[in-house]
Amino acid sequence: MAVPLAARCVAAVFGALLLLTDWNSIIGTLIVPRPIGSWLTKLVDRVVLAAYRFVTRGVADYHRRDRIFATQAAAILLTQLVAWLTIALIAFTLLMWPFADRGITAAFTDAGSSIFTLGFAEPLGTAPVVLVLLAAATGLIVVALQIGYLPTLYSAFNRRETEVALLNARAGVPSWGPELLARTFYALGTGVSTVDTLPDLYARWERWAADVAESHTTYLPLVRFRSPMSLSSWVISLLAVLDSAALILTLAPDIAPAVPARLCLRGGFQCFRRVTRAMGIETPEEADPDAGITLTYEEFLAAVERMHEVGFTPRPWKRCRPCGRGRATAPRRLFPRCARNPAASRPRLPYMTRH
Repeated sequence: MAVPLAARCVAAVFGALLLLTDWNSIIGTLIVPRPIGSWLTKLVDRVVLAAYRFVTRGVADYHRRDRIFATQAAAILLTQLVAWLTIALIAFTLLMWPFADRGITAAFTDAGSSIFTLGFAEPLGTAPVVLVLLAAATGLIVVALQIGYLPTLYSAFNRRETEVALLNARAGVPSWGPELLARTFYALGTGVSTVDTLPDLYARWERWAADVAESHTTYLPLVRFRSPMSLSSWVISLLAVLDSAALILTLAPDIAPAVPARLCLRGGFQCFRRVTRAMGIETPEEADPDAGITLTYEEFLAAVERMHEVGFTPRPWKRCRPCGRGRATAPRRLFPRCARNPAASRPRLPYMTRH
């Protein structure tokens, strides 16, 4: 049955809109240096995440589950590329349909031959030839941009993981704030405290948090890149540094590097907030001290006890109060997205402040 020309023209208009949507997603994801979300990239992220959760729902062993999730970021990148090319193929098929005498099948063949640069179909007429050239350019540009996108991603990933790996010797694996302070205080058994190295550490992690906030909001697939070590995570590592800064400010203010620690706390909170918002997770602008916390007194005592073991005597709990649930909300909501590992069950201190 022949489709009327008017109906094919309407389909061509829809194809043009679809092509514009496709290019909007491509440019916003691969070129524009700021977080520009599109329904397509968000849909790809949700579909891949749902698929991986379905596959791992019966996997109880964490290390096996981690090996599966290690491929999630690559799956997102490949699925994005397939989605962009598929939508471009559909869009150019609809655009070529009004000029295809042999129906939509011929238009699909012409579009596919052009986008994938196969060149086995050559339509006749000025308009079809122009569309074929545009389709070929679209396929080449999309693939080239995706290839050029990978070095940027892995460069940001390597910068992120370098500091995470360096923290393992200071804070253990998985990293833990009280462990960081304990090892710094007794200097790995040398008997000479290295608390004076904390200002440099907090300054580095403040810069690290700014770098992660910038790169992971601009290139969201980076959030899904897991650390090479199964028990490491950039989320947990940053939390460990923030916990240590909060603890030393609260419980040992006389020796605490006040300015670097507070700047690190602020930078870390801003990093978590920006990343979660870029992912579509609503988090508060500022913490509410009256909102309460999920940390128990027993968990806090476990942290203090670790510091007591090396002679680090902090001030009592009664002189402290939490900054509020707001600062712990962002990392807590990131755990099931990109840091689903046993470290998430360790006591986390919600950035204490002196009362």
